[in-house]
Amino acid sequence: MPSTLAIEASGLVKSLTTVGLLMRSPSAVLNAGFMTLFPLIFLSNIFVDPSTLPGALEAFVGVNPITHLVTATRDLMAGVATAGALALVLAEAAALFAPLTVHLYRGKD
Repeated sequence: MPSTLAIEASGLVKSLTTVGLLMRSPSAVLNAGFMTLFPLIFLSNIFVDPSTLPGALEAFVGVNPITHLVTATRDLMAGVATAGALALVLAEAAALFAPLTVHLYRGKD
């Protein structure tokens, strides 16, 4: 089974590579990356149990990719991870950012 760090790094590297191809300086990449990640992190299941949230927030937390990543990471650390949960996390990162990154890279000639 892949390690927790490998799953987290895979999604983060793909997303920040995409941002890096869009921005002109390293500080702009960091700022854009953090401005995107902060709301997603706080609207996930990292700090609060989703069942305690209002309906609309609970629905958003349910489809948030960070929630899926955190759940898969917790399951890996507990030794109860399923292949489906791990595949979902990797597919979310690959489905959006891999094609976008390749498209942007090819256009940088």
